[in-house]
Amino acid sequence: MIDKIFGTEKAGFILLYLYHYGEMHPRAIARGIEASVSAVQNQLKKFEDAGVIVSKTVGRSRVYFFNKKNPLTKPLMEMVGIVHSSMSLDDKERLFKQRARPRRAGKPVIGRVQ
Repeated sequence: MIDKIFGTEKAGFILLYLYHYGEMHPRAIARGIEASVSAVQNQLKKFEDAGVIVSKTVGRSRVYFFNKKNPLTKPLMEMVGIVHSSMSLDDKERLFKQRARPRRAGKPVIGRVQ
C-alpha cells in the first residue's frame, strides 16, 4: 500500500522513519530499512529538492527532518501519520527496531503479550 502512495516502498519507509523518529541520518535509515546508503541519500535528496525535508550538519553527519515551513509538509505528515497509526504493532516493531535511547530500568513494555 505504501509503495502506491509514495511511488516506491523505500521512499515511503524513509518518510515513516522521519515521522517516527523526528530526525535521522541516512546510515541509520539505510540500516533500518535494509537498503544501501546511497539509495537512501538519493531519495532524501529528492525530498529535499521538493522542499518537504531539510537537513543540518551535526558534527560530521547530515541529519534530515521534515521542513515545517513548507505548506505541503503538514498534509504530507498527516498522510504519513495515518499510515503509521494504521500499521500493526508487529510491523512497527519490525520496521522501527532501533531505539533512540535506552529504556528506563523497570519500565514495562506496553503492547506486548507476556
